Amino acid sequence: MELDNFQKSLLKHTENFRKVLATPSGDWSVKGFIDAAKNIYTISVDTKVVSKIIELMMFPVLQKFAKENNFEMILCAEQNYYPDVTFITKDKKKIALDLKSTYRKNNEAVSGFTLGAFTGYFRFRDSKKNIAFPYKQYSKHYILGIIYTQQEELIDENRVYTIDDLEEILSVVKDFDFIVQEKYKIAKDRPGSGNTKNIGSCVKIIELKEGAGPFSKLGVKIFDDFWMHYMTMEMARSAKLKKPPYSNIKEYLKYRNIENV
Repeated sequence: MELDNFQKSLLKHTENFRKVLATPSGDWSVKGFIDAAKNIYTISVDTKVVSKIIELMMFPVLQKFAKENNFEMILCAEQNYYPDVTFITKDKKKIALDLKSTYRKNNEAVSGFTLGAFTGYFRFRDSKKNIAFPYKQYSKHYILGIIYTQQEELIDENRVYTIDDLEEILSVVKDFDFIVQEKYKIAKDRPGSGNTKNIGSCVKIIELKEGAGPFSKLGVKIFDDFWMHYMTMEMARSAKLKKPPYSNIKEYLKYRNIENV
């Protein structure tokens, strides 16, 4: 399989992902956590909890995908390492795949993904810290994005259910959809939420599906250069600068003396 066909081939497994995650009605097939006494405890709508369980459920489908394409599949050795999955092709090319999930805010937009750090291994591309293989060894970097809708009805997290109550338990999320895009094509020119030094993503669903972020036409080299040299205010102060050299694409292109395309 040619490297350029990776996206197309993985998207063919969309229905397999959906079958693993959802009931025929579209609800999440996971209803809660079960203990040794067969008591079931509902899942919180906490996005981190939901995301982790979704990732674990999708790994068997990814293993099937790897086998079909004669890829070696290497899972992330540690939590918070990049990427979640490394695929190694027959000709020894490495492909990074990070699994990300987010919830719909409405029919057109989602909360957004964080697309990995713009410091550490992203800047020091020979580094082996917090990454499966040095960043420069990867031919491409893909995001497998899972989009879902949060349950609007109130979930009773205080109630303990039994197996007999299974049909009564509301799924905390539903209506899954999937995207597969190269990271740079869905990246924005600003960090993700919070104070973490992570790259933010587009939030419009059509941009995520079509890979139509602001770097998509500029190319991966400009994406890399933008984020390798991007500074927060704190980083600028540490470098004894009054402010960062740029804070968006327009300012970056002017800073680099590049004509916008």
